[in-house]
Amino acid sequence: MLLDADDSQLVLVDYQARLMPVIFEQELVVANAVRLARMARLLDVPVWGTAQNPEKLGQNLPEVQAAIDSAGGKTLAKMHFSAASDGLVEWLRPPVRKPTQGGNARSLPKHMQKPPEPQEEGRSMIVIAGCEAHVCLLQTALELLEQEFDVWVVTDACSSRSERSRDAAFDRLAGNGAELVTTEMVAFEWLRTAEHELFREFLPLIK
Repeated sequence: MLLDADDSQLVLVDYQARLMPVIFEQELVVANAVRLARMARLLDVPVWGTAQNPEKLGQNLPEVQAAIDSAGGKTLAKMHFSAASDGLVEWLRPPVRKPTQGGNARSLPKHMQKPPEPQEEGRSMIVIAGCEAHVCLLQTALELLEQEFDVWVVTDACSSRSERSRDAAFDRLAGNGAELVTTEMVAFEWLRTAEHELFREFLPLIK
């Protein structure tokens, strides 16, 4: 199964000022998070951020937060390690709209009543990246899988304080049904073709 931009949402987990300096390969990880958010903005893919206990760990790095804001996203301040436990699921799965018929619709004969409005289904593919991979990223992704989202973990935009912890997280995520991808895999699958109207705008983000 390939990623579908029209069915995707991007979640960027905890790229926070007091955490990132001790993260393995943090410069690469941050650069890829920003690239993901910029690509999502071009394709109108919703972007969400999270920040773990921001009073202690600080806000997300300015470049990451700016990319989230530029895409029209919101950032969830949380205390649980899993953002899903602090309200992220409600953001990712919008409430279903109730069918409306107007004020006196019930008094009309059935043949004169309008059909119910279609229910809003939301987007089921969650492209997720963040830190630390073995804690907040892992727990958030696992809970999203339990909520029956399709979860795609962008490995080169994730990390931990140690390479071993990061790799253990990837092993566990893959074993639980998450797809492991890279930033470029996301880009090319969202585009699907070199004839996409935004392909040239994507090239600087891919190279």
